[in-house]
Amino acid sequence: MESNQKIALVTGGSRGLGKNMALHLAKKGINVILTYNSKKEEALAVVAEIEQTGQKAAALQLNTGEIKGFDAFFTALKETLKDHFNTDRFDFLVNNAGIGLYGSVAETTEETFDLLFNIHLKGVFFLTQKALPVINDGGRIINISTGLARFSMPGYSAYASMKGAIETLTKYQAKELGARGIAVNIVAPGAIETDFGGGTVRDNEHINQHIAGITALGRVGLPDDIGGVVAFLCTPEAGWINAQRIEVSGGMNL
Repeated sequence: MESNQKIALVTGGSRGLGKNMALHLAKKGINVILTYNSKKEEALAVVAEIEQTGQKAAALQLNTGEIKGFDAFFTALKETLKDHFNTDRFDFLVNNAGIGLYGSVAETTEETFDLLFNIHLKGVFFLTQKALPVINDGGRIINISTGLARFSMPGYSAYASMKGAIETLTKYQAKELGARGIAVNIVAPGAIETDFGGGTVRDNEHINQHIAGITALGRVGLPDDIGGVVAFLCTPEAGWINAQRIEVSGGMNL
């Protein structure tokens, strides 16, 4: 089965950065399948918004930290590809889903560590592995990291460590998938005003002002600063960008 239009799979696409990525991909003429963990109504609203642009879209439930659920997810994904898009493959995988849980090195519990590990590293590793037979040759994989993997701020050690591991994984994925023409890159956002991590960056004026002060462009990031970059990496023009870490932070901590 062949589809002329490219299809992107965006994990965690019901809100925040994932939603913004999905909408920007649609603006580029790319169809979108987005996953959500619990916010089904929000996910369906994003699907409707994408369909208003003339692109096709669908939403599927997925807990990216529950690896044993991946086989059932891919069964559902293949059915959706066949029924909704008339194909059996997709082109772009955006590993965006994540949670913000923070604590000092001294206070981080094993439970918190394991949750972050499963969602941000183990889940990304094995979801990508299971996606490989379904991704078209010449496709793209975009992993999401954080500025916190380059610079340190107290309280983010476990979260940032998982993202540091993802940055290393990205290079290995690029090396091993190069024979299939699949480019793999990292997008590392700086601090963004969303509801991520309880909306701290957006809602805490002190933190917001502090981040603006250490950012060369003098403000906190917005979702629109990120989604377009991810969409660009799925265009033909970006095809020679591979194994790169692209920090999109307005110049934090330079």
